[in-house]
Amino acid sequence: MTISRNALLATLLGSVLLAASPGRAEDKYAGYYYPPPQETETYVARVKPLADAKREQRIAFVTGVTQQLINGKYPPTFAVFAKGDDADKLMIVALQEGQINTLYRARALLANLTALSRLTPFFRENAIAGQGTFFDLLKLLGFTLVTISDGDKFAHQEKLE
Repeated sequence: MTISRNALLATLLGSVLLAASPGRAEDKYAGYYYPPPQETETYVARVKPLADAKREQRIAFVTGVTQQLINGKYPPTFAVFAKGDDADKLMIVALQEGQINTLYRARALLANLTALSRLTPFFRENAIAGQGTFFDLLKLLGFTLVTISDGDKFAHQEKLE
């Protein structure tokens, strides 16, 4: 069987384009839970995952956060859930129009989540006092990726290393 030069070039070009945009090609949740992320950054955590950080702990964390959101005074404005075989991909998606639709609003929400995290005994016992962030808490639990989105046009990802 002979492959034409054009077919070979198209295959090579497709491979190069996929390799040039890692995150997007392998993100099976983009286009389903959120639009393809415009940008992916890497956060180098100040902590290492806990030795016993397992799928069950990550699911329990997300369930606890969701329960807090649902039991609050007001309806939640965003959903938090975990995906992936190991439930190591955290997603935060707005439930209302006009919410979390810029990188600045995403960072503001993450800053609020950092402030709330610092109040928990778990965080105080396991993170660097006063310096840890919400991302550090997630790293302790074994999360590897955080995606935050407005559920419409905006999505941003943070790889946790």
